[in-house]
Amino acid sequence: LSRYCFVFALGYLTVCQITRVYIFDYGQYSADFSGPMMIITQKITSLAFEIHDGMFRKNEDLTPSQRCLAVRRMPSLLEYLSYNCNFMGILAGPLCSYKDYITFIEGRSYQLQQSEANGKEDTKYEQTDPSPNIAVAQKLLICGLSLLFHMTITKTLPVEYNIDDNFRATASWPVRFFYLYVSLMAARPKYYFAWTLADAINNAAGFGFRGYDKNGVTRWDLISNLRIQQIEFSTSFKMFLDNWNIQTALWLKRVCYERATFSPTIQTFILSAIWHGVYPGYYLTFLTGVLMTLAARAIRNNIRHYFVESPAVKLCYDIVTWMVTQAAISYTVVPFVLLSVKPSFTFYSSCYFCLHIASILVLLVFPLKRTQKGSKKHESVQPVWSRKLEEESLLQKNNYSTTNNSFSQKQEITCRYQALKQ
Repeated sequence: LSRYCFVFALGYLTVCQITRVYIFDYGQYSADFSGPMMIITQKITSLAFEIHDGMFRKNEDLTPSQRCLAVRRMPSLLEYLSYNCNFMGILAGPLCSYKDYITFIEGRSYQLQQSEANGKEDTKYEQTDPSPNIAVAQKLLICGLSLLFHMTITKTLPVEYNIDDNFRATASWPVRFFYLYVSLMAARPKYYFAWTLADAINNAAGFGFRGYDKNGVTRWDLISNLRIQQIEFSTSFKMFLDNWNIQTALWLKRVCYERATFSPTIQTFILSAIWHGVYPGYYLTFLTGVLMTLAARAIRNNIRHYFVESPAVKLCYDIVTWMVTQAAISYTVVPFVLLSVKPSFTFYSSCYFCLHIASILVLLVFPLKRTQKGSKKHESVQPVWSRKLEEESLLQKNNYSTTNNSFSQKQEITCRYQALKQ
């Protein structure tokens, strides 16, 4: 039933996106109602698989992350609608797991997180409920700076200038690639603004508390959708993807990558393209992303270990990989911004499809390690799990009563916390 729910929800979303793009206004966002539909689709499908994992599959068949997110009783209608349509995340999300949301609604999130401070019972953090004021203020400041950057710098560096005939005819290759990088970097702050504001809204309502760090400082990043510093200084394609639209990446992993029987990377990128919409540029971006991801994985697996022994050599390696990663990301996402086929192919042809060809050559030269199934895959998903904790979690049930004993509460939040560290 979870698969039927997945197909129906994704199909309905696709119909909505087709009507918005081809019936209302192609290339414009004046009638864009698909954003909330995209978030609700994530919630409906993720909850469907979590219920399926908790009620219809054996524990030994689940990965550690699936086991800890599994829902073991059917939600009531009120709980289901509250999770999908709550005001905090109805417009821009971000996605959260059903168990995290219910724990927050029942008022148990602070107590559960506090009991795990420093990995043990520690009453010095239990005197008062943590305040989100500082975290919200910091995120609103980031929102303001991102909006200011978008309203000033972004408009002076349009991505469309990359396919301007005069620019392509007169600019040298280094200048063209430099402008490609800065124009795509300038296009990111609007996403920083939307996702950080959505995160701040959830925090202001009290949702998103993840516990304390080793210094006792509160962490409000339970459902954060991006890490700006890691994005801008990514030294690998994977590092960029892991820190960009984090909750969507986790959704793709949980509903597709972990459940795919063949070519999980390709299936995941195709699903991401379908979920984003029906613009041809989305499909060009994500199909290019498949090549880039596989090529980057092959290079990293085969040559990185030669450059990590010496700190100086590793620093040079990191600088080179940062430059290559930023160029590859910018090259890949141009169609995502241009949307249409003709301007996208104009850009790629002006670059002679150089990174496409380079990626194919890399895959032909370097062997690509296959993703291991079974227990090895499970260990790679969550290596920090101990055998004892897994055995205990097998016996733990999904009880949402507020009368849970403290031991069960500690195991529940440990499970959620470890899943977030993937």
